[in-house]
Amino acid sequence: MNAIARAWSGAVRTALPGPWPRRRVVGEAVQALFMGGVAGLLEVLARTGLAVPFGAAVAVLWVLRRGFPGAVLVLVGAMAGWSLGPVPMLVCAGWAAGARIRRVGRLLGSVVLSYLLFTVTGTVKDGASASPKLIVGLSLGMFLVFAVLPALYGRYRAQRQALLDALRERNDQLVRERVMVVRQARLRERHRIAQDMHDSLGHQLALISVHSGALEVDRTLTDRQREAVGVLRQAAVAAMRELREVVGVLHDESTALPPAVGAQGAAPGRGGVEGIAELVASSRAAGAEVAFSTEGERRPLAAAVDNAAYRIVQEALTNAHKHAAGAPIAVALRYEPDALVVEVTNPRAPELVGAPVGAGSVVSGGQGLTGLRERARLVGGMVHAGATPEEGFRLAAVLPYQGSESESAAGPAGEEDWVLEGLPAAEGAGEGRRSPAVGCAAGVGAVTLVVVGLVVWGALAFVRGAGDSTVDQSVYDRIRLGESKADVMRELPPGNEFFTSDYERSGPDRPEGAHCRWYSLSKSGSESWSESHVARFCFKGGVLVDKVDYVTKD
Repeated sequence: MNAIARAWSGAVRTALPGPWPRRRVVGEAVQALFMGGVAGLLEVLARTGLAVPFGAAVAVLWVLRRGFPGAVLVLVGAMAGWSLGPVPMLVCAGWAAGARIRRVGRLLGSVVLSYLLFTVTGTVKDGASASPKLIVGLSLGMFLVFAVLPALYGRYRAQRQALLDALRERNDQLVRERVMVVRQARLRERHRIAQDMHDSLGHQLALISVHSGALEVDRTLTDRQREAVGVLRQAAVAAMRELREVVGVLHDESTALPPAVGAQGAAPGRGGVEGIAELVASSRAAGAEVAFSTEGERRPLAAAVDNAAYRIVQEALTNAHKHAAGAPIAVALRYEPDALVVEVTNPRAPELVGAPVGAGSVVSGGQGLTGLRERARLVGGMVHAGATPEEGFRLAAVLPYQGSESESAAGPAGEEDWVLEGLPAAEGAGEGRRSPAVGCAAGVGAVTLVVVGLVVWGALAFVRGAGDSTVDQSVYDRIRLGESKADVMRELPPGNEFFTSDYERSGPDRPEGAHCRWYSLSKSGSESWSESHVARFCFKGGVLVDKVDYVTKD
């Protein structure tokens, strides 16, 4: 029972796709009654006796047009071929099929099958009183106008709405991505600020701490001066700790993005390889023993590589001051054939006799080496840092002269780069996309040409049929009773029952057992628009036994 209930529920949901709020239920009911009433009224006017069954069928098919658009089009086509009542529903069924059937093959199959049933039912009903060729032509013209054109327009509207929905969704996505791009650019800038603060301020604070530490153990100072120097050193240590916290906060918010540093160019007046000599001089002024050497032929450097070399030496000196205070430091720049090698080494820190408690404590943010490796990576180089066999420390970097191709050519990836890489350009984005109007316009044009062709063909067929069913007065007078049927038929036109079928129920009584043919009589003289002159020829035994002309009311 549960399986039957589920199957029934699924069938109902398929036939009547929801949701079904109260307003829609009322609207569908009113529309179904209206369509059924129109079909029934047309059947009453046509006196077919099918008002009730056709009206009820149209009302039911109206409700099912959303769930089964193809089947509804086929059934309505069969009904419309038999009578005029379902023709308005045929228009709505064609619209629904074009709007709801997504696959072109399925839509085309439904339209073709509906047309075949439309033509077959029309031929079965009127085949005895009209030419099959005429029925096929009229059926094709009517079906193209009342079913195919609404289906094409419905498909155009559906595809246009789907395209607009896709464009709205894409626009919303682009807006969301733009917001993300702005946020990512902001995080990148935060990371850059954090890295520069760590490299620049950290180095200067380390020098202050080294200077104050050296002065604090100087025996020539008085106690008051030594106390003041201690306060200065503690302030420098506190400043370094606060700097570490700020840098940590900024860095943590930007960990998902690579740091966009190293391509901003050297700091004015003191960055780059030219500024390394000033760093060495500052360290020497702080009392550190620093040796600086340059080997090889000097080569021009890209701005990113130049700045990266400066920052690497700056960070290495800062670490040496913090972790190996008093140890000699060696800074070397070697211009190799394909890269610049930056090397900073220092041995183990000597023990400071008489140093106050806490003088050797250092504050490390843990970002220095990570930032250096990232700087080198961005320009296509690498950094190695580690202990030496003499228990010292060595930091070496290999930097290509022109940097990486992407970094040297485009600089850091900022907001503009995110837009170009992540989002398609708006100009030309629609190239290659076919407009739904093109296919539908082609279909409408084809249907229009076919309809125009059928109209022309119908007009020519009408003129020809009217001529085939009309006999001149002179021919009528020339034919005599008693002539053979073959001789009479050579004088008469072939005839057309489409124009003369109504004449069979008019005129004088026919001779018993005779077979008669009716024609319109072309008779000179005044004629009323409401009257027609008819000529009747009756044959019996292969001989003309009756010839009569009369007037019938149209």
